[in-house]
Amino acid sequence: MTQQTVASRTTPAMATGYTAAPQIAVRSVGALLAVAVAAVHVADQGGITAMAGPAWIGWGYRLIEAGALLTALVLLAPRPAWLGPEWLGWAAGVLLGLGPFAGYVASRTIGVPGDPGDVGNWGYWVGTVSLLVEAALIMLSAGMLLALRAARHAPR
Repeated sequence: MTQQTVASRTTPAMATGYTAAPQIAVRSVGALLAVAVAAVHVADQGGITAMAGPAWIGWGYRLIEAGALLTALVLLAPRPAWLGPEWLGWAAGVLLGLGPFAGYVASRTIGVPGDPGDVGNWGYWVGTVSLLVEAALIMLSAGMLLALRAARHAPR
């Protein structure tokens, strides 16, 4: 009889020993990673008022920085219906990580227009930090998108 009582109070997460992190904690980590992407790009430009050259790269950095702040806000905001579906912030996180990651790899391998000097320059520490932060954001966001998909398709 005692075993039945304990078993009825045990959730599947408790029975396996795994528990999920609170959603606000995961969203906060995602928002911090998004802000870190913005901070790395501000540092790479030389500050808020500086603009990287050529001009199209500088404006691309500005778009990344603005997108990073918007992604952080969407991840931290309460979920009213007008803000969009729950997965929207995580999809923005994947895009925010993939864009600069792909751009950095392209600039170091095949080169980009107006910036041929960075080909082969893999030792730049800000770039390395950027790759690590963006990879972490991609992994967290993709993991959350997969978890939301699984939860949506789970039998109830």
